[in-house]
Amino acid sequence: MATAAGAGPSQSVAESRRRLLGDGLAIASYALPVGLVYGLATREANFSLLDVVVSCVVVLAGGAQFAAAGLVKEGTPWLAIAGVTALVNARHLLYSAALTPYMATRSRRERAVMAHCLTDETFALSLAHFRRIHGFDARGYWIAALVILIPWTLGSAIGYLAAGAVDINKLALDVAFPAAMAGLSLGMVSGRRDVAAALGAVAVAVLVGLVAGGSVGLVAGAVVGPFIGLMVPVKPAESDGSASSAGADALGPEGIVEDAAERAAEEGLP
Repeated sequence: MATAAGAGPSQSVAESRRRLLGDGLAIASYALPVGLVYGLATREANFSLLDVVVSCVVVLAGGAQFAAAGLVKEGTPWLAIAGVTALVNARHLLYSAALTPYMATRSRRERAVMAHCLTDETFALSLAHFRRIHGFDARGYWIAALVILIPWTLGSAIGYLAAGAVDINKLALDVAFPAAMAGLSLGMVSGRRDVAAALGAVAVAVLVGLVAGGSVGLVAGAVVGPFIGLMVPVKPAESDGSASSAGADALGPEGIVEDAAERAAEEGLP
């Protein structure tokens, strides 16, 4: 295990893994039902079951997958879909920067494989785990990855198969996903930047959605909202006191994402 510098006493790896698994199971409890909604939504986009499973395993990015399904349903060109999903997933560049101090000594091949499974939840869980033990733990990272990959893929497949037995038009899927995401996001709002990002995302999503459609509005809100949050000054009380750990807490987007993710993982939230 490669050690990263940090302040304060570290937990044992076994103890931290148990906490990681508990937090991960809490997240898995919502990944499966949201996957069900995604599986239902793919029916409207005329996906096959293979398309659904491959998108979960190869793409493994819930927001981008929902956006792609909505855009496919509306007949959007594939080049435009690729561009939109790339923008939605751009935040992973910040996630990677925050994890770099812990993974710098790992091989490129190992980091590439791990990068494929880097989701919002995996980032939050693994970063909190690494900071508790003041180092890198490959098994802990894969626990954080699998508690999302397995229920998300399983839920999506079940949702797709169930869609053949229900009337999708009566399920109001255009409302179901935004409502689910809004509910899950409430626990993440803990500072002025979080509030600004959330309100900005909603405002942009509504305005763009009225002009270009609901799917495009959701994507626009997801992309623009975080930048609105970054424009809000941070009060001293809202900053993270552990800014010296591993050199990853320097002022900037990386530190902001790291702080938010650790708070979420500490509370067992996505």
